[in-house]
Amino acid sequence: MTAPPLRLEQQRSLFLVASGVSTAGSFAGITAKGWILMHGSAEPLVLALNFAALSLPTLAISGPAGVLTDRIGCERVLVRSQWALLAAAALGALAIPLLDGTAQVLLLLGSTLLVGIAGAYEQTARNKYCSLLVNHPGELGSYLASFSVVFNVGKLVGPPIGGLLVAATGPAWALGIDATSYLLPIASVMFLLRPRRDQEQRSAPGERASLSNAWQDCGSTLRGVLSLTAVLCLVNFFHPGLAPLIAERVLGPSPQDLGLFTSVLAAGSIAGGVVLQRNSDRFCRRPFLTLGGFGLVTSIAQLGMARSPGVAFSLAMAFLIGAGTAGLLSSCNLISQIGSPQVMRGRMAGLSQIAFLGGGGLSGLLAAALVMVTDLPTTFAISGGIGAALALLWIQRRSDQRLEPLRSA
Repeated sequence: MTAPPLRLEQQRSLFLVASGVSTAGSFAGITAKGWILMHGSAEPLVLALNFAALSLPTLAISGPAGVLTDRIGCERVLVRSQWALLAAAALGALAIPLLDGTAQVLLLLGSTLLVGIAGAYEQTARNKYCSLLVNHPGELGSYLASFSVVFNVGKLVGPPIGGLLVAATGPAWALGIDATSYLLPIASVMFLLRPRRDQEQRSAPGERASLSNAWQDCGSTLRGVLSLTAVLCLVNFFHPGLAPLIAERVLGPSPQDLGLFTSVLAAGSIAGGVVLQRNSDRFCRRPFLTLGGFGLVTSIAQLGMARSPGVAFSLAMAFLIGAGTAGLLSSCNLISQIGSPQVMRGRMAGLSQIAFLGGGGLSGLLAAALVMVTDLPTTFAISGGIGAALALLWIQRRSDQRLEPLRSA
């Protein structure tokens, strides 16, 4: 007897869990890779290049990914990108036993670059796919925010797993888990999930389906949301590529220290996601107050890190950085999806990724250069000071501007 299909709410839960498991494996691999690069080169620029390789492809790839998602369908793009993520992560795992020295570093960076390219397609398609798993439009905001919470739970448990595996068995195991963790979401989407495919609206080929057309048609409010996010990420984004260096300065050089530091960041991200989830409708209606508020939290925390009077205080500031950064990125994604029509949500997801991951990647390179010229506290002070001024300026000028979510999912 064939088992009855899962109800739509069960499918949503399954997709969340599968994505969370995959995220945990990914961050175990990221922790291991960061530790390898830190101890293989000890250069802040190499760490920043690793994160830039993960995030900067969005500047070139997210646009075409959004256009392709709207053109051929989000499910097809999602499955293809997940297989590509599996292959790219496996390449990083093979670098450990097969190579050493500069060749190993280059292959690890190449693996990160391929993950960044495939991830741009996966994240773009996943955003639109979520709209096919809800019964009515009012559920979409809460579901997208819940997805952010589960994602950050994966970020919380992944780094300790990665740190423990590096210490106990070596980094190859952590990178291997990263690769195999993609099998669960692949199997879920291919065999278990039955989204409302008939509800998906695809764009026709031609100029009207372009990324520039989505930018023009999304309206001045959403253009402002994307612009503010990009500016805040460029000048005030927390620099994940430098996490191994920051963890070594704050806690110590061991993999467990790196795992603890990144877990505190992830715990803050969960807190920021929960706040957004519980207030998703209200926060979407006041987009610039929401984005500016989360940006201000991040800025104040970075100014606190510049002082760094002790380990406990630094970890508390790291928690706030995680909360503010996650709130900023999730809010941009949530607002751009809720406020745009279904036919262009793939392209809006691409524009959102360009705003926050592209800006974040450039920010990491700028931060690495500042650390090399000055020092880490000075870098935090400059970043936090500029970010606070910009956030307050946008709050003052546009905090009253409202966005009414569309009625169709």
